[in-house]
Amino acid sequence: MAHFSGTDHFRILDAAANRGREAFRVLEDAARFILEDPVLTEAAKRLRHELVSTLKELPQGALLEHRSVSTDPGCTISLETERARPDALAVVQAAAGRATEALRSLEEWSKPVSGVLSDRFEKMRYATYELTGPLIERFQRPIVDWRVCLLLTESSCRSSYDDVLVAAIRGGVDCIQIREKTLTDAELRDRVRHVIDHAGPAGVAVVVNDRIDVALATQADGVHLGQNDLGLEDARRIAGSRLLLGRTTHDSNELEDAIAGGADVVGVGAMFRSTTKSEVDPKGEALLEHLLEHHSSQAHLAIGGLDASRARTLAEQGCRGIAVCAAVCGSIDPEAAMREIVTAMQPEVPGVVEG
Repeated sequence: MAHFSGTDHFRILDAAANRGREAFRVLEDAARFILEDPVLTEAAKRLRHELVSTLKELPQGALLEHRSVSTDPGCTISLETERARPDALAVVQAAAGRATEALRSLEEWSKPVSGVLSDRFEKMRYATYELTGPLIERFQRPIVDWRVCLLLTESSCRSSYDDVLVAAIRGGVDCIQIREKTLTDAELRDRVRHVIDHAGPAGVAVVVNDRIDVALATQADGVHLGQNDLGLEDARRIAGSRLLLGRTTHDSNELEDAIAGGADVVGVGAMFRSTTKSEVDPKGEALLEHLLEHHSSQAHLAIGGLDASRARTLAEQGCRGIAVCAAVCGSIDPEAAMREIVTAMQPEVPGVVEG
């Protein structure tokens, strides 16, 4: 029969402490370097520092005294599921599980030492649930990697609406944003479903301008919100992970707010004066430069007066995505116009020779 001393729980506390610190570092790195999300990064960092600070109140000598890696049977047991992490989501999910499990173990096994410390570990565990839920949800959303988004408005179409829609898909568009201000709710719903019927089989994303309710009702891929539309926090509360959220930004303050609010893609503009929004001053060049310098991994769409020539210039500067309207909708050959713009967003890499 095994005999246990009254201090064996210190070995468990030591293992749980190490497991928790490591897990929080993984979560913080995910929020900081992959998502570049300042809110989630700060929350993860705060919890990690709170854990470290609380652990220091445990008897450190007893923890080290009972540490024994050589006699730990768990060190030689490894499951296939522990070695397989197919993507970033799996890494984050595993770290989230370790963090909460470690805190639960610390909460229970610290009770013989201090009820006050046990209560603190319990509060940290609940705070970790609040952190890891949104963090995992961010990784569950599809990654936005759109080179060209067409702002499809019937009044801007030189040809018929359907002709432009089909031509844009054939020309290689990645996303179609439906922007119609005058349709009734039922008409807009039917229009969105019609576009999805054409775009979906081709792998083209469909986004609804302004109307989160219509986007949800039609199972569109996302909704794009202007500065005067519903806030991102409220939109995310309504949509959860079902929709990608886009946000229009005109200056660095709006941009930072959109990124901090969890926008999946930000509109950056206006780059040039456009026929769609002629009242907006073109100040997008400085804003795009700010984004590329400080948030290089943030999905974005430069917007405003863009054509193939201007798209090529932006792509060479590092811009990864643009939104266009008149250059395609108003073209006599919208398929050729779209194809030219898509090609322009794939600048040749200097010094690379095919062969």
